[in-house]
Amino acid sequence: MTRLFLIAGEPSGDRLGAALLEGLRTLEGPALEVDGIGGPAMAAEGLVSRFPMEELSVMGLAEVLPRLPGILRRVRETAAAVIEAEPDALITIDSPDFGLRVARRVRAARPELRTIHYVAPQVWAWRPGRARKMAEVIDHVLALLPFEPPYMEAAGMTCEFVGHPVVAMARASEAEKAALRAVLGFGDDPVIALLPGSRRGEVARHGPIFSETFARLRRVRPNLQAVIAATAPVVDLVRETIPDASVLDPRDMPDSEAQMWKRAAFATADVALAVSGTVSLELAAQGTPMVIAYQANPVSAAIARRLVRVDTATLVNLVTGRRAVPEFIFERCQPRMIAPALARILDDPEDAADQLAAGEEAMRRLGRDDEPPGLRAARSVLAAIERPRLARRG
Repeated sequence: MTRLFLIAGEPSGDRLGAALLEGLRTLEGPALEVDGIGGPAMAAEGLVSRFPMEELSVMGLAEVLPRLPGILRRVRETAAAVIEAEPDALITIDSPDFGLRVARRVRAARPELRTIHYVAPQVWAWRPGRARKMAEVIDHVLALLPFEPPYMEAAGMTCEFVGHPVVAMARASEAEKAALRAVLGFGDDPVIALLPGSRRGEVARHGPIFSETFARLRRVRPNLQAVIAATAPVVDLVRETIPDASVLDPRDMPDSEAQMWKRAAFATADVALAVSGTVSLELAAQGTPMVIAYQANPVSAAIARRLVRVDTATLVNLVTGRRAVPEFIFERCQPRMIAPALARILDDPEDAADQLAAGEEAMRRLGRDDEPPGLRAARSVLAAIERPRLARRG
């Protein structure tokens, strides 16, 4: 019998946890016993969450502060539950602010308990000290990016690259793309996907910039259509800030249907304009060339310039080591600069082909041709439980 306690605090972690549980059940079958905190995806794999995961899915200082006493109470309750359950391992999935606080309390009470964290902190980009701090309470890390293990190992943890979940995403079918064009009335017109972010602050900053960029492109290409696959909390703001685009509203539809329309929108687009983040990998997985843009307030931009240690914010560029995807960050995030880069992709097949080749290379490096990431993660978890723990650094 293998007993595990898993903690996920937001939807992306819930999906990772569900894939991990699926892999564990494939390997362990009925010998697997799970406890912990998760969302609907993990519930579908048999986890009965100790409390609603949504209590932890808060972002931003204004949202966190009023709920901080409740969150800290949940940290104490969850740590106590882990200690009482006596699992073979505690697995914290992303959401380090919550998960690592729980792990610290558990480590203090039960130093022999194996601890595993799924999703390495991006110490290669900024704040390298986070890895050393994590090593105080975590034994093993499951990494999403192939170049991350050495950073974790240098801090004193074992680490294994298990593949990125984007490689397990379904590719949009021709029928799905045709359905999208029919529903939105696009016909055979060229299409741009606009992806201004999933949070209100991101949409407020990027919406007007993306709207003006689209307007500039449309002056020369009047039949150009724009589609936005919005997240539920920002649908109304997206419509307000980018009024000329067709917005896919995921509210009141099952998640599977929302995901279908999202991948159809990505795959149908001839080019995409997106904020930096995982979305660049999702676009690459659907074979969509892109331009990346990101704007921040002046204080955040100044801090980032001092702390960030890489010369690109785009994961496709980082994974491949190439700089195939154009990006316009901070002061360069202006419609007059972004629009020409998008126009080149629309007008130059060679430019688009170069990006598609980079996207294909990124998918290979992220594990597309290997076992599914959830199964690889499951193998890594079981191996980590069995192997001797690394000696703690003093």
